[in-house]
Amino acid sequence: MSRKWSVAALSAALLVSAVSTAHAADKKHLYFVANGAVDFWKLAEAGMRKAQSELPNYTLEMKYPEQSSAAVQNRLLDDLVANGAAGIILSSVDPKTQTDELNKVAGQTLLATTDGDAPDTKRAFYLGSSNFDAGKQAAQILMKAMPNGGKCVAFAGLPGADLAVQRIKGMKEGLQNTKITIDSVRSDEMDQARAQSNAADILTARKDVNCMIGIFAYNTPQIELALQQSGRAGQVTVVGFDNDQGTLNGIKQGVVAGTVVQQPYQWGYLGMKYMARYVEGDKSFIPKGHKIIVPTQIIDKSNVDAFIAQVKTWMAKK
Repeated sequence: MSRKWSVAALSAALLVSAVSTAHAADKKHLYFVANGAVDFWKLAEAGMRKAQSELPNYTLEMKYPEQSSAAVQNRLLDDLVANGAAGIILSSVDPKTQTDELNKVAGQTLLATTDGDAPDTKRAFYLGSSNFDAGKQAAQILMKAMPNGGKCVAFAGLPGADLAVQRIKGMKEGLQNTKITIDSVRSDEMDQARAQSNAADILTARKDVNCMIGIFAYNTPQIELALQQSGRAGQVTVVGFDNDQGTLNGIKQGVVAGTVVQQPYQWGYLGMKYMARYVEGDKSFIPKGHKIIVPTQIIDKSNVDAFIAQVKTWMAKK
């Protein structure tokens, strides 16, 4: 009798396992593809965790290219499409050189962009900041910190990326009719050690530079390190973008004048939710210009503590 029950129990367990496997196989996969493995994307992952709790019929995954190059990212995109991706939201490494690849992907699955847009491709929509407006906000920080003017050098991981181009364009427009100029832009190709050495080189070679701007999230903390090592922390105006903890600590310490933060948490959360709606046939959330703008915010000494508390809340959510 016990043997019969054991066989029955085993059969039932195998049936449940088979049903569970089939159910898992039925789930559609949605991916967030970053432009590099940097801490900036941790908040997007936190937003995705919240979305996953609300999308039980989907599997959501963050994917990082092995290195921040268009070729490597293209191979990753091809692999995801080959594996049956239902949708991909992408921070493109270099949209200008990736146009053909992105159009190919968009012809095979849902493709959306975030962080920096690829407006000349067939992507379905862009979800993210107006980097131009963010640049104008950075100009406001610069004008407040440097009322007598000055000469700035900007530092960027990928200067050709849309987000960098637009941020610099916005700053330059915002600084018109002031005595503040952006002299040049130094590239580090998403190499943080190189980002620090770039800043150190400028401090050594350019005594006329009294302002440094971190275009990518990690650039500002690397600028801070270079300033500390040179003994010039607090002597050069520093303005950044995004909410790297090093940048926020720099604001608290008075080393960084301010930063313009985006909302990658919302990109991860809304990106997954919107892609699921699109896959299910609902495109009503897409505005006429196919751009969904999530506002940016100036963070300085007056509100940095409240912002840090908000980030902790986002990261704690499961």
